Amino acid sequence: MKPVVVLGVFVADTAYRADRQPRMGETILGNSFKLGPGGKGSNQAVAAGKLGADITFLTRLGVDAFADMAKRTWKDAGVKSAVIDTPDSYTGAAYIFVEEGSGNNAIIVSPGAAMLISPADIEVNADLIGGAGVFVTQLEQPIDAALRALEIARGAGVTTILNPAPAARLPDRIFTLCDYLTPNETETEELTGLKVSSVDDARAAAGKLLEKGVGAVIVTLGDKGALLHTRDRSEHVPAISAGPVVETTGAGDAFNGGFAAALSRGVEPLQAVRFACAVAGISVTRPGTAPSMPTLREVEALLARN
Repeated sequence: MKPVVVLGVFVADTAYRADRQPRMGETILGNSFKLGPGGKGSNQAVAAGKLGADITFLTRLGVDAFADMAKRTWKDAGVKSAVIDTPDSYTGAAYIFVEEGSGNNAIIVSPGAAMLISPADIEVNADLIGGAGVFVTQLEQPIDAALRALEIARGAGVTTILNPAPAARLPDRIFTLCDYLTPNETETEELTGLKVSSVDDARAAAGKLLEKGVGAVIVTLGDKGALLHTRDRSEHVPAISAGPVVETTGAGDAFNGGFAAALSRGVEPLQAVRFACAVAGISVTRPGTAPSMPTLREVEALLARN
């Protein structure tokens, strides 16, 4: 098994469930509240850790109660951490609204100290990144830091995964550093200008991303599964259901963490996508983000039934 390094953000999730979102100026009663660990990068690291990967998470945290929560979460999931303590800022937090009837969500993220992650921080951790087998990052921390980390990983021959979330305008150079780009439908539309409402739409948009220099594109399609698109193949992997959907928050993170964990064990890309679909399929049957991530035994049992 090759090591996995994830660069990203931890935030404390404040999750509210209600029948609908309030309108501006309106107050409504919610159905429940939960405080727990989140952040795309942290969620992905936790997903990989619970699947047995040799995983290290690189980030900045404040020196506060939410930072303590982060470190407990990683320890419980088997995630090693390379944390830059930042006492003059705060550990990030997120507001998550979950629509009771559908499980769909809307999110506001305030990354706090993680927004101070810099290319200089990446240079300090160059040996960690260059020594990985798989490197993963997203766009919740500054893009210039993600870009430098991808440059170091690519220069060391590390397999690179960019999950371009949340959607943002990206420098052209970043695409050439990605062995795998893993946008969802919304992010794919943002990157290409093409509407994505079907597998064929995703295939056309993925083709445009290959033209930018990406090695392979994996478009995650929610309940339609995922599309693996390369210059040599284009394969649709259906979603793998593990039961009724409770909450979709963190499903993309479960997918990316699962995909990285599978690649780190030498699984070929198409089967790694199927493995990742199973990880995501289990995660949506449970509330929360990090707590919803399944174990390797659970994922293998689901795949054996499908």
